[in-house]
Amino acid sequence: MKQVTSIDPNSISTKELHSILLTAIAPRPIAFASTINIKGEVNLSPFSFFNVFSSNPPTLIFSPARRVRDNTTKHTLQNVEAVKEVVINIVNYPIVEQMSLTSTEYEEGVNEFKKAGLTEGNSVKVKPPRVLESPVSFECKVDNIISLGNEGGAGNLVICKVVYIHINNEYLDEENNLDTKKLDLVARLGGSWYTRITEESLFEIPKPISTKGIGVDSLPKHIFKTDILSGNNIGRLGNFEKVPSEEEIEKFKSLPEIAEMLIGLDEDEKMELIHKKVKLNLKNGDVKMAIKLLFSL
Repeated sequence: MKQVTSIDPNSISTKELHSILLTAIAPRPIAFASTINIKGEVNLSPFSFFNVFSSNPPTLIFSPARRVRDNTTKHTLQNVEAVKEVVINIVNYPIVEQMSLTSTEYEEGVNEFKKAGLTEGNSVKVKPPRVLESPVSFECKVDNIISLGNEGGAGNLVICKVVYIHINNEYLDEENNLDTKKLDLVARLGGSWYTRITEESLFEIPKPISTKGIGVDSLPKHIFKTDILSGNNIGRLGNFEKVPSEEEIEKFKSLPEIAEMLIGLDEDEKMELIHKKVKLNLKNGDVKMAIKLLFSL
């Protein structure tokens, strides 16, 4: 049995808890937020406490948390409290180093666009500028700001309604949809680590939306009797649409190549061989064959 370390959050420091949370809850997308203060001075800063929470109305939320070390607040928070507008720019690999530079704690009034060598673009419906180098920029009105506490590390949820969108055309496919492979997005991990969404790191999983998967509980119990099939293998099998009928199974078992494959093997050997064949077929994308093999035992 695997050993587990269990922790009461109240028993460790905020710094330690912060590290656990940000390392475990990852990767996190980055909100590259451009704002202005009451004087019209521009600020640009990245936040990885960020995600999309609604399509209708289109709503993004990011959180400029209070600094853990000294409980101070960030210029971005002060700006959206004064001028309730923000442009959330998406970060990809070509601008990740420039984005990181803007996280430097410059004095109020310093324009991080200039410090990072990024280009200001005029927005249409809000005052803060957008990052022209960003693949996608969302102009937003700030609907609400929810403070989660007054101590260092406390978040401030900035609830943003998207009012205009800018998409760099080089990241569109032939049908004018955003192309995940072209976007080359980056995301935050724990510590100083980032991850890059490359074509090699992408994979697809069928979604059981239009159909219902049979579930792991409908699979033969022998799937748990060897260590050959992984949790991912079993999950993919459980996502299959229907259990083969007895007639289908008998017909499959009577195929010469299937019958001959199992000749001279005891039950354990048959199970090991079948499980290996199932795993191979799953790897090759033939779930239907994998299911038939599994139920043939």
